Amino acid sequence: MAKLKVLSLGFREGWRCMPSAPDVTLPSRDQLLAIIRVQTEIARHGLDLAPVMAVVVERALDLVKADRAVIELAEDDEMVYRAASGIAAGQLGLRLKLASSLSGLCVRSGDIQRCSDTESDSRVDRAACRRMHIRSMVAVPLVHAATTIGVLKVMSKTVAAFAAVDEAVLGLLAEVLAADMFFAAKYATDDLYYRATHDEMTGLANRALFFDRIRNELARVKREGIEFGLLLIDMDGLKAINDSYGHLAGDAAICEIAKRARQTLRGSDTIARLGGDEFGVILQPSSGISFLAEGAARLQKAISQPFQYDSRQLILGASVGTAIATKDGLDLEALLEHADQAMYQNKRERKQLAGAGR
Repeated sequence: MAKLKVLSLGFREGWRCMPSAPDVTLPSRDQLLAIIRVQTEIARHGLDLAPVMAVVVERALDLVKADRAVIELAEDDEMVYRAASGIAAGQLGLRLKLASSLSGLCVRSGDIQRCSDTESDSRVDRAACRRMHIRSMVAVPLVHAATTIGVLKVMSKTVAAFAAVDEAVLGLLAEVLAADMFFAAKYATDDLYYRATHDEMTGLANRALFFDRIRNELARVKREGIEFGLLLIDMDGLKAINDSYGHLAGDAAICEIAKRARQTLRGSDTIARLGGDEFGVILQPSSGISFLAEGAARLQKAISQPFQYDSRQLILGASVGTAIATKDGLDLEALLEHADQAMYQNKRERKQLAGAGR
């Protein structure tokens, strides 16, 4: 109960962004307990910001009964989705104009912004809200070193879904997250951005940064007509390695594949760990017309070399699927779907060859 009292007092006396209107309602006891549990969950992740932000947006959904929850960070003149949950989970890396969005206004003003109906509120990007079927939202500022660097935002498909008590709950969550951001940035230069955009185990770009860069490349294709290649890589045999030698061996194999792929690619290319044993590559065009097939072949050859781990030789391999903009699509979903289907086709063909060779 002592922690509840501290949180409640801190909220009433110290939350500078809360409006002074008389209808402000304090969070319930259950909501405060839930926020304390979020603090405990965050503490387990230490200064690893990507999972910390993921925890916050997941818990925000239940705490205020939202359909979407996102953390947007301000980067230049745009707001970028760096964590997302609910029906926004597939939109990591999405960019909105800071000048024409409610999130941008929240960053510029440093105050909580609530929209009850996106169809009648001039502060929102109405076209974006319609695309995402959003009718109401709340954006709460994330403050780091006296500067608002982003927002915690919840959204709903219904009109007027949020009230003053929801602002209070989100305000406490934002303070918890801002504190973690402060300590992460304190202990490492540019740690906030790095941890939000890179995979901890391999050091590669993470899923959010990868999708962000694909969107940037697609915009460049439309603007300049310069194509690029997309590769999806699925590691072969990770389960067998884990079952035979343990998960430490499996982790070492994933890191080895990441290392080999990074050494094979050029500095202008991007490789990311998308999760588990899946990787993605953005391949910049070279002078040859078959740069995509050649790049995929080089990666498969490099990955398939024997790997010594703890005096054992592990067999590594990977299935690779490719897509190219503009030939295979001019939007993120189409390119990913094409590369994904090609990757599974490659996996089937390799299994058939392996079976024929037995």
